[in-house]
Amino acid sequence: MPLDQVKTLPTNLPYTPQIAEEMAPLYDKVKSVIPPMEWPVFAPLIHAINLLKVERNAVILAHNYQTPEIFHGVADIVGDSLKLAREAAKVDADVIVQCGVHFMAETAKLLNPNTTVLLPDTRAGCSLAESITAQDVRDLRVKYPGVPVVTYVNTSAAVKAECDICCTSSNAVQVVESLGAERVLLVPDEFLAQNVNAQTDVEVLAFSGRCEVHERFTGQEIRDYRAGHQGLKVIAHPECPPEVLAEADFSGSTAGMIQWVQDHQPEKVMMVTECSMSDNVAVENPNVEFVRPCNLCPHMKKITLQNILQALQYNRHEVLIDPVIAAPARRSVERMIALSS
Repeated sequence: MPLDQVKTLPTNLPYTPQIAEEMAPLYDKVKSVIPPMEWPVFAPLIHAINLLKVERNAVILAHNYQTPEIFHGVADIVGDSLKLAREAAKVDADVIVQCGVHFMAETAKLLNPNTTVLLPDTRAGCSLAESITAQDVRDLRVKYPGVPVVTYVNTSAAVKAECDICCTSSNAVQVVESLGAERVLLVPDEFLAQNVNAQTDVEVLAFSGRCEVHERFTGQEIRDYRAGHQGLKVIAHPECPPEVLAEADFSGSTAGMIQWVQDHQPEKVMMVTECSMSDNVAVENPNVEFVRPCNLCPHMKKITLQNILQALQYNRHEVLIDPVIAAPARRSVERMIALSS
């Protein structure tokens, strides 16, 4: 449906008996992670967004770090950066709403150049993506002539355009080894590069970028949690410092961490990553007790049901990429997807 024919709705919608009845099965699923007092606010918005998605032929992509009312309530495709990139390449829709941060919306646009891609809040940035620029990559190529450059997908399109191939935390070792080089630059995450370097014979050169969520975890913190929770299993994201991974029972991407919990069903687990992910995984694993070291990503939390609804109502905020940048950036992403497939 054309945007000018879409009915405009307020974002403070009433919680009617009809909506309560229609939304009851969903609340029964998420009641362990959404308090009863919050549901009357969320339910009408979820209901309205899901109706509006149909009207606009829209698809909502949501990262694992989104809050449960978004992740379980309105998302059509959920996952880590690699899964969202893969699925974005297959989307058949007029509109994509990216519930994540800016570089994720850019990736969706790179893979769907003729589709309208919306980011509900332009303030949803990323400390890691902002730690490196395209000029930084050009300078690295001068400093390390002939050394291939792999960029973590957590970077801007401009940075992707300067690199040879993208990677995510789930396929970084595979991507690095696929290049057939003795030395590889892996930017911008310093800890990811160090952790990959420990898993391969390739010399992995690091940049100085860090994720403001994962860099705050420490090895001592993990030891303290273990001391306070007998039998605790600890699984950590590779953006954490190496000392944290050394204390963990498992390390992997967000998708890998979810799979580990599903496969092992530990009595008690701590996911050393962004806090909302534990809520989302807990919904699907009711027999597992989650210990939550609650480091929140302030950028991911910029996305709300209210601004998702407004994005669909008013086409806010469309993501556009300079074609000169888009072509080489798309090539870097597509090389990663082809390798992973």
